[in-house]
Amino acid sequence: MYERILCPVDGSATSDKGLEEAIKLARLTGAKIKLLHVVDMWAFAATPYTGMAMTPELLNQLKEGGQAILDAAKARIDAAGGQAETQLMDNLAGRVCDVVVDDARKWKAGLIVIGTHGRRGVGRLVMGSDAEQIVRSSPVPVLLVRGTE
Repeated sequence: MYERILCPVDGSATSDKGLEEAIKLARLTGAKIKLLHVVDMWAFAATPYTGMAMTPELLNQLKEGGQAILDAAKARIDAAGGQAETQLMDNLAGRVCDVVVDDARKWKAGLIVIGTHGRRGVGRLVMGSDAEQIVRSSPVPVLLVRGTE
C-alpha cells in the first residue's frame, strides 16, 4: 500500500494531528515517514513584523526553530517504533504548497498526510489554504486531517 508518507510539520496543534495519522498509517503499512518543515520567508513578510529586515541571525533562529520541530516530531515516530527521516527547507520564493508538492515528487512519496484548519468563507479567502493547493496539485493522494477548532 503506502511505503513512503510525506508529512509536512510546522509545530502547530493542527500539524500534530496530521502527524498522529501519519504514524498510525505507517504502523499499519510499514511505511517510512519523511517529515518536512519549510522555513517560509513569505509568511514572515506578511506579518506585522514586515518592517523588520530579514537578517542572517533571524534566518538562523527560524531554521533552529524548524529543526526543533522536526526533532520533536521524529522523536514521536521513534517512540512509536516507526522509521523517519527529516528535511528542513528554505522557501525564499514561492508558496509552501509548491515546495511540498515538489518534494513529494522528488522523494517519490506514495501519500501526503497534512493537518488542515478547515477554514471556510472569509477566513479561507484571507488566509488561503496551503492544504487545498497541495490537494489540487499533488501527484499522489493527500490525506487531510482536520485540526481541533
